[in-house]
Parts: sequence; structure tokens; C-alpha cells
Amino acid sequence: MSRPETLALPQGAGSGAGDRGTGTSAESQGLGSRNAESRAARLSPLLWALPPLAALALVFLYPLALVVRQSFTDEEGGPPSTAPYAQVFAEASFRDALGNTVLIAVGATAGCLLLGFVLALVIAFVPFPGSRVLSRFVDVFLAFPSFLITLALLFVYGTAGLANGLWTDATGAAAGPFAFLHTPWGVLLAEITYFTPFVMRPLLAAFSQVETGQLEAAASLGARPARIVRKVIWPEALPSLAAGGALVLVLTLNEFGIVLFTGAKDVVTLPVLVYTKAILDGDYTGACVVAVVNIVLSVALYALYRTVAARAGGARTPTTGGAGRRARA
Repeated sequence: MSRPETLALPQGAGSGAGDRGTGTSAESQGLGSRNAESRAARLSPLLWALPPLAALALVFLYPLALVVRQSFTDEEGGPPSTAPYAQVFAEASFRDALGNTVLIAVGATAGCLLLGFVLALVIAFVPFPGSRVLSRFVDVFLAFPSFLITLALLFVYGTAGLANGLWTDATGAAAGPFAFLHTPWGVLLAEITYFTPFVMRPLLAAFSQVETGQLEAAASLGARPARIVRKVIWPEALPSLAAGGALVLVLTLNEFGIVLFTGAKDVVTLPVLVYTKAILDGDYTGACVVAVVNIVLSVALYALYRTVAARAGGARTPTTGGAGRRARA
């Protein structure tokens, strides 16, 4: 009986299959490793963001949520209700505070825009000794606390201030003529004095991008300074002026220290009303209602500020390079 013949496999066939299997396994391992690295890369930013988000939620979002919840809670308790809002909105003190807040914020912003534009124009385009030092002082002024400016104005224009003292010494009168610091005009003066550099800083940055050749060309063609400002400088300043004005409007809307330190008893703004209801009257629900209204106004104005700033940045982008400015000129 003959032995069965064994099937002869081609040389290397088995090893090729093994190599293919090994190669497929290696590719699978490499693909899995790349997927794991991709997942780790996606998770890494989230892990880095968790600590600041947790701190933000604990320090800011949680207290804000408590304020909002308290604003919908009656003094007797019970389910959430809009009755506290209706009660506060019906008060004459709230309407007066809202009107004072808006009027003072708008008036201070207008004054800062006008004064800031003029001062920035002089510093940037009118050569005089000390202009560079004055420009640097604007940066330092931004770090000053608001109450410091108010105290300085009180020392000068207060009832017992320098100006009234000089007047009484010169005329022998019992009192001086300067008594406006305790009125809305005094609050406006203090806020304009303090917040004007917030308009000047972006304007000075915008004016530094203006080509002097444009000004010289306009002057050589017979344009007067007012026309040069209107036709050449104003278009460059408008985006920064709008952004600075929006920022000042947000800041003046929430200003508390200046109103408090001027001692203007008849000038009650929303931040002052929050302080009065919470600390003096013990009406925490009413204070939370006023605070929520102030927050809504601030967030709306901040959104406006971000929009204006973004458009200002987009408007300056094509002209940041010298070639673009020269081509346009």
C-alpha cells in the first residue's frame, strides 16, 4: 500500500500569509495608537479648561445664580414669582435711579469722547515739549482708582476746597461760589476726568497708524487744518472712538465710587440703589432685582462694545501695513 502523497506548498506561501497577517496586525496597532493619541489630544484642552471653569463657576456663576433666584423670591418665600420685579418697577426711586444712571452715563460718555478726541489730537499731531511724556502718563492714569480723582476734585472745588478758600480770602465772603460737586454736574465732571483716558488710549494707537505723508499732501493742496481733521484723521479715528465710547458707557453705567465720594445725595444711580436697599433698608430681594436689571444693561452694552471693537479691528486690518496706506493715499 503506497503512502499518500503529501501536497507540496509553494515555497514561501505560508510565510507570506504570515507576513500579511503580521502587517495587518501592525497596521491595526498603529491605527489604534493614532486614535488614542487623537483622543488624548482632544481631551487635553478640556482637562486644562476644567480648573478655571470650576473656579469661575464657584466664584462668579454660583453667586450670580443666587442673586437671580433671590430676585424672583418674595419676602414671605413661596414659589418663584415676578411680583418682586413688579413691585420694584412701580417704585419712583427705581425709575429715578434708572434715569439718573442712563443720563449720567450718556453725558459722561459724550464728554469723554469730545475731550478725549481733542486731547489725543493735540498729543499726536501738535508737536510740543513733553508730548511723549504726556502720552505715557495716559497709560499710568488708567491705573488710578476712581475715588482718588474724586478726592482731588473735592480738595480743589469742595466747600472747604482750594478754589473756595481763595475766593473767600480775596472777597471776604462767608462762602465760595463753587458748590457743584454735590450735584449731577459734579458727578459728570468727576467721571469725565477719570474716564477720558479710556478714550484717549485707543485713539492714540489709531493716530499712530496715520501716515504723515497724507497730512503733508493734504496741506500742500491747500486744505485747512479743520478739513484735514475731517477728511483724513476722522475716518481713522472713528472705529477707535466708537470702541472707546462703548467701553466708557459700560464703565460709567456701573460706577459706584465716584457717586459715593462726591456726596451727591440727590444723585441716586442703580449701583447706589443696590447699596441702599441691601445695606441701609435690608431689602435684599429688591436689591437683587435692581442688581439683575443693572447686569442686563451692562451685558447688553458689553455686547455692543464687543461688536464695535470687532468692527473697529476689521476696519483697521487692511490699513495696518504701510503699503496698504500708501496705495490708498
